[in-house]
Amino acid sequence: MDVVLREVRESDLPVFFSHMSDPESSRMAAFTAEDPTDRAGFDAHWARVLASDAVVRTVLADGEVVGHTAVYGPPDEREVTYVVGRTHWGRGIATAALRALLGLVDTRPLHARAAADNKGSIRVLEKCGFTVTGRARGFAHARGEETDEVLLRLDG
Repeated sequence: MDVVLREVRESDLPVFFSHMSDPESSRMAAFTAEDPTDRAGFDAHWARVLASDAVVRTVLADGEVVGHTAVYGPPDEREVTYVVGRTHWGRGIATAALRALLGLVDTRPLHARAAADNKGSIRVLEKCGFTVTGRARGFAHARGEETDEVLLRLDG
């Protein structure tokens, strides 16, 4: 399978919205928008993201849009994120996409966080060189409750 990144196009946004509004995907991600089915809120969020200094890329697998990945945040607290549509989980796409993104961004350290029970996402981050630096607890909109999370960092 050929996994590549490219600039985000307007035509990618409906695919991203379908990923973000999928109940199972949202529950796994945990820390999502308050209402992941709010298209107006989604569009406003993406307008801000695309106007920011975030490095945002669409993830393609064998030419199909399957997700997105990004580095965002203040210079001293840059964080990575990625979303791959549920029908594409377990195929190594998130790991390949994150590795490609890390090759585009020289900034270190980079930070990441994942719900503590999202073992797949934690494993992706560890495969890409991130190490666990701590734990936290925060309100997860997708779960409607306080949820444990793992904090990770990628140095040098």
